[in-house]
Amino acid sequence: MTAPRAVAPPSPPSPDHDARRLGARLDTLRRHLGRLPPKAARSPAEQRTAGGILADGRAEREQFLARHAPAVYARLTDDLRSPLRVADLLAAAAEHYPGLVPGEADLAAESGRAQRDKEGWEIDQGLFVGRVLDDPLSGRHLVHAMVRPRDRAGWLLDEFRQQDTVDLGLVAVHHKNGVGHVVFQNHRYLNAEDDASNQALETAVDLVLLDDRIDVGVLRGGVATHPKWAGRRVYGAGINLTHLRQGRISLVDFFLDRELGAVNKMYRGHPGDFTAEPEPRSLCEKPWISAVDSFAIGGGCQFLLVMDHVVAEHGSYVNLPAGREGIIPGCGVMRLPRFVGEAVARQAVLFSRDIPVDSPEGRMVVADAVPAEEMEAAVDRAVEGLRATGLSSVLANRRAMRIAGEPLDTFRTYMANYAREQALCAYSQTVFDNLDRNWGR
Repeated sequence: MTAPRAVAPPSPPSPDHDARRLGARLDTLRRHLGRLPPKAARSPAEQRTAGGILADGRAEREQFLARHAPAVYARLTDDLRSPLRVADLLAAAAEHYPGLVPGEADLAAESGRAQRDKEGWEIDQGLFVGRVLDDPLSGRHLVHAMVRPRDRAGWLLDEFRQQDTVDLGLVAVHHKNGVGHVVFQNHRYLNAEDDASNQALETAVDLVLLDDRIDVGVLRGGVATHPKWAGRRVYGAGINLTHLRQGRISLVDFFLDRELGAVNKMYRGHPGDFTAEPEPRSLCEKPWISAVDSFAIGGGCQFLLVMDHVVAEHGSYVNLPAGREGIIPGCGVMRLPRFVGEAVARQAVLFSRDIPVDSPEGRMVVADAVPAEEMEAAVDRAVEGLRATGLSSVLANRRAMRIAGEPLDTFRTYMANYAREQALCAYSQTVFDNLDRNWGR
């Protein structure tokens, strides 16, 4: 008797095959959504209908990405030969896989609308980026792409070397005696952060890292011109919640670029060639010092958690008031417990607890608390202390502590969740109500 021939299992559908089916399904859902009035003009029943349509579309995208995210990423990056920043990656995905993420027209239609009046297409961007970061190889490649120097920094480097200063608008960067001083100067909003300030900050950080005359970076707020604080330095007031309410804070240009770009560059430096290693060596990294005057609120506190030394004036405070804002405070949720313990971190994040720098908990974040008139001297001592240790030793130990405390894959996995959850938070009713109640003026 002849044995029955084994039948090979059917090949799984290709990404292109599934993408065509997804595109057709999403096109149908988009037509249904287009029959409804704009979000701001919908009745409660119409808004429930729109919510169902959007949820169905997101479920379809999630199913597609669960099967094909690595293959999609490989195609968009020429099999990982082309490093694309998040914005460029999303633009390529919109072109090659219509409907998978919002296109330029979708985002342009949302521009100028208040946050509560937007459809929330950025959520689909967050879902896509989260799936890419979930995959170890794709995610490491994207993290690597995001810490490469920005083109603008390369264009400005000669000017910086010749003049020792570059004014980037909301941020300035200066060189003096081998120290790169990055200064916040968004005076109207007490150095609150937004899309423009974040883009300027990343360029400033790049210049400090690229300039081989510089061996230490210092982050500090400039002298305020705000009437209430005129003549005093302030460090940072966190995210500009007025801009968030107005719909002017971007998931990509702020939330994702900030953590994967400027902050991660201060923490990990610029990369060498992509190797796919779980802990690649940086091509160039430098130690960083922060000088906190008055307060480091929200994002300002988050900067302190990637510094090598923090000095602060007596009477200042830090906090992560995410409970009051309704969003995720960057990577602060991951990093703050390493400094103050999980119990205090929960109180800070969930209950908006202030942490005075002169308190026992504050001294776990801040190394030196000094009178205001001694801040300059304290910064100078910190610089000389790092140099006295020997910068090669500082960088070796910095890397060792980073590997032990926050391995790259831990960061990558955190950011995968952050991309999704921050997008959902930013378009939640809780955030809309919080912004209207507290920042509606």
